[in-house]
Amino acid sequence: MKITIDTHSGFCFGVVYAIEMAEDILRNEDSLYCLGDIVHNNKEVERLNALGLKVIDHNELNHLKDCKVLIRAHGEPPSTYELALKNNIQLLDASCPVVLKLQNQIKGGYEQIKQINGQVIIFGKEGHAEVVGLLGQTNNNAIIVASVKDLDKIDFTKSIYIYSQTTKSPKAYQEITLEIEKRVKMTANTNIKYIVNDTLCRQVSGREPQLKRFSNMNDVIIFVSGRKSSNGKMLYQSCKDENHNSYFISDVDELKSDWFIGANSVGICGATSTPRWLMESVEEAIQKIA
Repeated sequence: MKITIDTHSGFCFGVVYAIEMAEDILRNEDSLYCLGDIVHNNKEVERLNALGLKVIDHNELNHLKDCKVLIRAHGEPPSTYELALKNNIQLLDASCPVVLKLQNQIKGGYEQIKQINGQVIIFGKEGHAEVVGLLGQTNNNAIIVASVKDLDKIDFTKSIYIYSQTTKSPKAYQEITLEIEKRVKMTANTNIKYIVNDTLCRQVSGREPQLKRFSNMNDVIIFVSGRKSSNGKMLYQSCKDENHNSYFISDVDELKSDWFIGANSVGICGATSTPRWLMESVEEAIQKIA
């Protein structure tokens, strides 16, 4: 049986940058605080924890002073930087450049549209670390929508600027923006400004068509990802849509031997938060049980 690891899967450059920054610091220091999981993958978080990385939440940050704290790739709202300044906390900022660019876009867009009493809409998962940072650029005044069901939150008599969380599905973003456009047109108000901003990360969205091809090339697909990963859920669904013999796992002990009965080829792939070493461990485990 042939086993192939997708060469396009694994950490995106934003995650690589954050992890390398943490590792560099921990070579010289015993410990380092990180605000939230550095990556949405439990196995990688456990590995870095063993090196001295201590994950804290915002409540714990409130009680820290005179220390170093790593900001992960997801970015943070302005309030985090204000608190750090107040408490003499040195922030080691590993925010992804794509996320930082989006934060600046939303901040500028919000300043513009509030002049005409309009609304900023963010298509994303409420409570997701990146979305919290984006929301902060609007003083928490943006409207978060995760699906068409949430569109009742929007006032379609007012102008709208919409942005997407960087890791969302292009198809889902297109569907939501077209539905908003349809409802704006129903008002017949030609004074309404409706601007759709293209803010998806190409490193993530570009993986979807590649994974579809990869899924069709193999009899069985093993998709490796942390269960907290938003893009992991999205990319796994792309695999499942193409190959019904696709299975989602977070660790090698979730593999089942009966998945591989009669299979001639197995493809292993993952999210932008999946470490290469974990996919290699999955490959070794399949060789033993299949």
